[in-house]
Amino acid sequence: MRVRRLRKEAAHLEITAFINLIVVLVPFLLSTAVFTRLSVLDVSLPAQNSGVEQLKAEDLKLEVVIRPESLEVGDRIGGLIQSIPNVASVRTAAGTPTAAGPDVKALSSLMVQIKAKFPDKTDSTLLAEPNTSYDTLVQVMDAMREAQTVAGNKVTRAELFPNISIGDAPTSVPSAASAPSKPK
Repeated sequence: MRVRRLRKEAAHLEITAFINLIVVLVPFLLSTAVFTRLSVLDVSLPAQNSGVEQLKAEDLKLEVVIRPESLEVGDRIGGLIQSIPNVASVRTAAGTPTAAGPDVKALSSLMVQIKAKFPDKTDSTLLAEPNTSYDTLVQVMDAMREAQTVAGNKVTRAELFPNISIGDAPTSVPSAASAPSKPK
């Protein structure tokens, strides 16, 4: 009886299908990738020891509260400084509508006035309601952080209140005019 020996053949690795997949997949993924630029804003939390006994009457504790209908600029000690109503949606000269939202130009000019009275102050607090959009939050933070003035072809940036703490807005109390009257 003849003994048959199996011939051992070298194993072949079939990678052509994998190479075809990579050749198609890599350009597709590169063409659909989204390249974004991320910027990080330093945010400081309120200090643990900021009690009432440490507050001074002449010390400014600037707070900006974002409400659905307005921006409320105030002092934690002195109360409301000014309420800035939101800008309504209007059409520009080109006919394109502008988005309704907070009046950041009025906020910026008010921040410049406050900075003139308190030039050494750099910290402030931004309080937002839970339904506040991220875009609104960033616009208000930018208006609080620096002011831009244009003189001719030159843009000048002035630092206002760069140390911004973020928190939740307190619930708004309806005013006497908007509160429902009791029947007599």
